[in-house]
Amino acid sequence: MTRTDITALFTRKKKELPERISPMGRPAIYSVTGLRISISAQAQKASGESGGVGLSARAPVSASAWACAGPRPRCVRLSADDLVAASGGLFSARGVCLSAGDRTFAMPGMVLFGRRWAIASDDLVFPGFFELVVRVLWWIGILTLYLMHRGKLDCAGGALLSSYLIVLMILLAVVICTVSAIMCVSMRGTICNPGPRKSMSKLLYIRLALFFPEMVWASLGAAWVADGVQCDRTVVNGIIATVVVSWIIIAATVVSIIIVFDPLGGKMAPYSSAGPSHLDSHDSSQLLNGLKTAATSVWETRIKLLCCCIGKDDHTRVAFSSTAELFSTYFSDTDLVPSDIAAGLALLHQQQDNIRNNQEPAQVVSHVPGSSQEADLDAELENCHHYMQFAAAAYGWPLYIYRNPLTGLCRIGGDCCRSRTTDYDLVGGDQLNCHFGSILHTTGLQYRDFIHVSFHDKVYELPFIVALDHRKESVVVAVRGTMSLQDILTDLSAESEVLDVECEVQDRLAHKGISQAARYVYRRLINDGILSQAFSIAPEYRLVIVGHSLGGGAAALLATMLRATYPQVRCYAFSPPRGLWSKALHEYSQSFIVSLVLGKDVIPRLSVTNLEDLKRRILRVVAQCNKPKYKILLHGLWYELFGGNPNFPTELDGGDQEVLTQPLLGEQSLLTRWSPAYSFSSDSPLDSSPKYPPLYPPGRIIHLQEEGASGRFGCCSAAQYSAKWSHEAEFSKILIGPKMLTDHMPDILMRALDSLVSDRAACVSCPAQGVSGVDVA
Repeated sequence: MTRTDITALFTRKKKELPERISPMGRPAIYSVTGLRISISAQAQKASGESGGVGLSARAPVSASAWACAGPRPRCVRLSADDLVAASGGLFSARGVCLSAGDRTFAMPGMVLFGRRWAIASDDLVFPGFFELVVRVLWWIGILTLYLMHRGKLDCAGGALLSSYLIVLMILLAVVICTVSAIMCVSMRGTICNPGPRKSMSKLLYIRLALFFPEMVWASLGAAWVADGVQCDRTVVNGIIATVVVSWIIIAATVVSIIIVFDPLGGKMAPYSSAGPSHLDSHDSSQLLNGLKTAATSVWETRIKLLCCCIGKDDHTRVAFSSTAELFSTYFSDTDLVPSDIAAGLALLHQQQDNIRNNQEPAQVVSHVPGSSQEADLDAELENCHHYMQFAAAAYGWPLYIYRNPLTGLCRIGGDCCRSRTTDYDLVGGDQLNCHFGSILHTTGLQYRDFIHVSFHDKVYELPFIVALDHRKESVVVAVRGTMSLQDILTDLSAESEVLDVECEVQDRLAHKGISQAARYVYRRLINDGILSQAFSIAPEYRLVIVGHSLGGGAAALLATMLRATYPQVRCYAFSPPRGLWSKALHEYSQSFIVSLVLGKDVIPRLSVTNLEDLKRRILRVVAQCNKPKYKILLHGLWYELFGGNPNFPTELDGGDQEVLTQPLLGEQSLLTRWSPAYSFSSDSPLDSSPKYPPLYPPGRIIHLQEEGASGRFGCCSAAQYSAKWSHEAEFSKILIGPKMLTDHMPDILMRALDSLVSDRAACVSCPAQGVSGVDVA
């Protein structure tokens, strides 16, 4: 067998798809009719794409493949260049093309009626089980009704009802068999091994076809009952119940189809599995640009429908476009459906816990810091505990009622009905007096201590309050965090823009949405003379700016803008977003900004770069998992609720490789378009987009961590949290867990600060306190 023979075989059989693709680092076997190719693990590693499964033309001659043909195989050793040349495009310089000719390779996103849908062939286990239970109970009920009341169907129209029940039972039996087959097939394979589910599309076509006789029969049943059949009332009621159930199931199916409909499915289906090699051509680049434009348009339409009640000014239109572009950029290059992402998050959570449980004690270095550092931490914790009240007060009455569900409404009810607009400068929003009443109760200040209260809320325009804090001798500006659709659009305007501030920093890139919001508050404070009014009353006070979440990011930017005018300004940012500004501004802000982060809070770890890293980790763990999706989700749900062993297997072992008979998609195969910024190496950094460069959190960071119910030596038995100064690198990855969202809630953060500050004060003499609060990872 010669290279010419192989080229001829490829030419004749180029539209045949590979039979097997193994995970990285193991021999991979590809086949077309009459030809088998085994690519060594060395060849795969030599491709330069360690997370992929391909063979590169850049590989050395020793990185080769064996090609065998004929009933009694004759084999020849091919170098990487030989294989690329002989395959005529099936194997390429970038790797293995998973779509040959005009044939589309199987992929997680299911293809039906010539378009891709936002559902995979392994997503039908739980819906199928639910429908199966309903159908079986329904069938048993109809059978019982027919057997018990068969003798009462000799009335006028009874023959029609008898025929209706018999045909319905037969139809239900066929549907039950079909749904059972769908559920069994859906349980096969893995997320990236859809081959064992290749019959799913045919079964779904059959199942959908069965809806037509169901609809016809349900319509006939409704018509016969409406004609007023004079039969036993129990039988008639049973028929009415079956008709109602039929239409409920049909309506639920229609709603499900609408939910899983992908507007871009018709455009993506022919190309979403095209290999990276296809992206080198000019036509493919045009195609991908067209897909991205279409995706942006679809996302913009969705966002406009969701936010239809917030107005259509220039800022809102810009925010719509920015958010749509962010979503289309992040979601359009993967062939993952929502359940795949849920399974990936479940696996990542267990993987992270497993790594932490197996961490060697030597990897954590504990030491007792100098007294000045410990004193500084104590002082800043006390300041955070104090100023967090102002950050929480900026949320107004909703947070106050949420924190005090039984007594909150009674406490501020009188203020809601009282008009005091002449006593303070109150601007914008509804139920202003309710807001102000909650602010008074949260901060403990008097009416006369407030300079300005604004609940004016638009895109890029945040509510804020300005008050005199006599206890700390400070003028406090508190900026509200995310609480409306307008705020969410501000959060999602994640492009970077140059921050216009007077400082010596050269690289001044910042989050566009938060920067615009901070600029709005800055103009209000300076141009409207609000700060001038405050300092005319208390000229010796210092300026302190605080905020939580989005408000924390805006507060940090606002403090930086005001520092030229107020050099002694201080900022306390509670749970601020990580993707705020450049590394240079992060270092510049160390001297006047303190950030506070609780536990696994996702927002201080959230940036476009970290989201891309999370997507890469999801792709990797999903591609390496050897368990069906329904088992992953069940185990993940059990683990989240009850704990257990996090060591859930996520890599293919040798035994599993031998039984694979259908295509196994690799990590690279889950990308619908190739991005040069995407790397499959776990250690390689991501190349950032110019529009979304790496951004960092503000200032020095205090990290609060939950430690348990008791202190180390029993002295502080009620202690639950420890505090330490942390480097921003500790927040460079998103941690998965049930508390990643709850740790961000302001009421949870306030309780943690209350507990920590009171326990540290009570345990001043506890020898464990000095160590537990300052562990350095």
